[in-house]
Amino acid sequence: MSDSPRAEADANAQAGTRTPLAPIDILAFISELFAFVTLAIWGFAMWSLPWNIVVGILAPVAAILVWALFVSPRAVFAVHPFVRAVIEILVYAAAGMAWWSMGATWLGLGYGVVAVVIGVLAGRRRFA
Repeated sequence: MSDSPRAEADANAQAGTRTPLAPIDILAFISELFAFVTLAIWGFAMWSLPWNIVVGILAPVAAILVWALFVSPRAVFAVHPFVRAVIEILVYAAAGMAWWSMGATWLGLGYGVVAVVIGVLAGRRRFA
């Protein structure tokens, strides 16, 4: 047997069932989408041509790839919850720093606070 939390959750779940979505799950998803869109805006707005096209596409794609590999509910690699939280915070911090570098300091700080609160609440729900 595997020691991963994903394997235990799969073993305990009945076939064809899934835990119901809570409002915090929807907020977490919106927060993730906001981070990816922010990285795209930052890439297209803060770099000169032709780099704005490259960074505007690659920054959100890289964040989505890391998210899908380690953090998503159906992640490719089952990692320790601490590693999952660190990766989540790094993606949120990248989005906050992107707003900061675009001159929207308060938007970056506000997003960072909201994203961390949503992440903590969603993480606590996963452990409940």
